[in-house]
Amino acid sequence: MTTVRGAVQGADLEGACLRGADLEVADLEGANLQGADLEGADLREADLRHANLEGANLRDADLEGADLRGANLRHANLEGADLWGADLEDADLEGANLEGADLEGAILET
Repeated sequence: MTTVRGAVQGADLEGACLRGADLEVADLEGANLQGADLEGADLREADLRHANLEGANLRDADLEGADLRGANLRHANLEGADLWGADLEDADLEGANLEGADLEGAILET
């Protein structure tokens, strides 16, 4: 299992396989995670502001309380993801799969 602690701001993780990774409270602001496989990853309280998650697989990921302001989530798979209390203000969700996602308490305003 991959564990990331601390700041990895602006990291280029395009297409990375991070299935089940422990990224709780990770600072991934502005990171490129386009097409990354984050299925089942723990991203609770992670800073993903302005991150590029276009086409990323976030199926069953735990994004509780994550900061996704301004993130690119176009065509991302968020099926079954826990977005409870996540901040999605100004996030681009065009074409994203949110089937079965928990959006309770999530901030969706722009």
